[in-house]
Amino acid sequence: MRWCPLIHRLHREGISVEGLWKGRGDDCISPCVVEFDRSNFVLRFVRSISLKTVFDGAMASQIAKVLLSLDAEAVGSLKEGVNFKKSPEDGKCYIIFKSNNDLKACKNQCKHQGGLFVKDVEDLDAMTVKCTKHNWKLNVSTMKYVNPPDSFLQDELEVEMLDDGGLQLVELSPVDPWMADPREPLELQEGEVKVTYLTHACMELQLGERRFMFDPWLKGPAFARGWWLLHEPPADALDRLCGADLIYISHMHSDHLSYPTLKVLAERRPDVPIYVGDTSRPVFWYLKQSQVKLTNIKVIPFGVWQNIDEHLRFMILMDGVHPEMDTCIIVDYKGHMILNTVDCTRPNGGRLPQYVDVMMTDFAGGASGFPVTFYRGKYSDSWKAEFIKNERKKLLNYKATLAKSLQPRIYCPFAGYFVEAHPSDRYIKDTNIKNSAEDLNALINKLAPAIKTWTPQPGAVLDLGLALRDPTSSEAIINPPASAKLYKDSWEFDLYVNELNSAIKSDIFKHQSWIQFYYTWAGFQNYNLVVRVIETDDKFECITDGYDYLVDFLDLSFPTKRPDREHAYLEIKNRIGVMRYVVLHGCLWDDLYIGFQNRVSRDPDIYHHKFWKHFQAELPLCRPDWEQFRKQVFTIDESTIPLSDTGMGNNCALS
Repeated sequence: MRWCPLIHRLHREGISVEGLWKGRGDDCISPCVVEFDRSNFVLRFVRSISLKTVFDGAMASQIAKVLLSLDAEAVGSLKEGVNFKKSPEDGKCYIIFKSNNDLKACKNQCKHQGGLFVKDVEDLDAMTVKCTKHNWKLNVSTMKYVNPPDSFLQDELEVEMLDDGGLQLVELSPVDPWMADPREPLELQEGEVKVTYLTHACMELQLGERRFMFDPWLKGPAFARGWWLLHEPPADALDRLCGADLIYISHMHSDHLSYPTLKVLAERRPDVPIYVGDTSRPVFWYLKQSQVKLTNIKVIPFGVWQNIDEHLRFMILMDGVHPEMDTCIIVDYKGHMILNTVDCTRPNGGRLPQYVDVMMTDFAGGASGFPVTFYRGKYSDSWKAEFIKNERKKLLNYKATLAKSLQPRIYCPFAGYFVEAHPSDRYIKDTNIKNSAEDLNALINKLAPAIKTWTPQPGAVLDLGLALRDPTSSEAIINPPASAKLYKDSWEFDLYVNELNSAIKSDIFKHQSWIQFYYTWAGFQNYNLVVRVIETDDKFECITDGYDYLVDFLDLSFPTKRPDREHAYLEIKNRIGVMRYVVLHGCLWDDLYIGFQNRVSRDPDIYHHKFWKHFQAELPLCRPDWEQFRKQVFTIDESTIPLSDTGMGNNCALS
């Protein structure tokens, strides 16, 4: 019989194991889920798993199930503290905890023996509930059981807010698909498993005779011209990529899916297997238009082991917050697990395997236009600095707490090594302060001293076999030689910026009717928002030959002044080259927003989730049909009409 990695390791280290295999007679046993009590160094039985789940579970794809839906009125009626809600479909009960605007949720079911919770009349803070069976108490604000203390953690449900103000409680099923077919860890030889950091989120895993590459961004910018590599990849990084046996790309963002990098790969090895998750927006939605000719892209279901050979397999999991886009991965080699959560906000809905051998997560923050690109109102430099400081601190504490709760043998912060290097973005670079990997690792060392931390340098190699055998070994991590160049100091700015700016002179922009054609193609309307879009130079100053127009998304009209009705208002200044490239090629607006290529003002100061989600993730998969536009453009030569006569001229005085 094979044991799971945690059980095998604890047994090997002499730690007591209780109730790991729930007996049903001498010859009939079944595996079960256990929890580790570190205070007493024992494992305790939590729940059984059927043999069918273990041995057949890998056949079914992981899915997200909606357990409860509330409309906007029901959400608005939620009171502070504990709320009990029953599903009208199946009568099952759920608990929703509200604190200010934050919501947490779980099933109304005690983990001990499945009893129902009721309000705890002794709790004046409205944070705990009490089980009707054995009086166990759960603090719903932390999802920890307080009676008995230090016993269980309640499994959280994902709270998904809807565009109409409603919400859904979502559960991934199965919640822990990696439990299917557990493998006993085999001893690793020196040099058998090596993890090499190349740059940003790009890692190379040598797993026996195979080489597995993650998220290769090795050249060019990301998000139009806003992000550039901080670290200099090793000189042979592209050769390593082209020699990989398989590649995993976590999601469609260009710091993970880099078309300049993949163009090199396509020219040398177009048939290398590239694995991506089955997200609702395909990871490679832009492939055909990019003209990068890759021929072996494999879209795989979530939560299913992909067996590569006798010893190597991996599983892709979805993100609980952005399941339409983000994914993470677990790699298993000879029973040793490597967990890479990449950019997931809540990977696998917050349910992750404990005691993996290596864990990698992002750490830096700063991957958003908010608040650094915002102006007017409260968005002074001092307000931004204070907000960023607090947000980075919260992110640092969250990542450290996550590492402490999962207790990996080795932790590595990565996927945060980018810089706003272009001279025109000096303000963003100075304002958008990021966390350092060293600070995060220092915090983890303080909270969980047993975890070995690794701050990677480009070209550094972790020998997993040596590190597991002796975490203090100086030979387990080989850093690049002192003479190696670690940080980039040149980025070929002109090559990439000129490509973007080539869109400025496209003939479609001679006809102002491109505006209506483009936003009709985009397909967003019936939303009470008016957006003013202004084309600017690199300094976000008005230019005489740029467009300045309004879009009323309530009826998808293009007025010359703001309507008299009450409405939300956004003003967006876009660098002309990037904006026109995005329009011409049908790109997502992440290039503008995450790439710091615009400046945003809003009245009132609220986030329009529905608008941004559409333009950042839900635009049509095929770019606008500009050939059709050219055929149907007005017979009048619109280029001869002064823009001031159309209400679309760029005078920056529209109100």
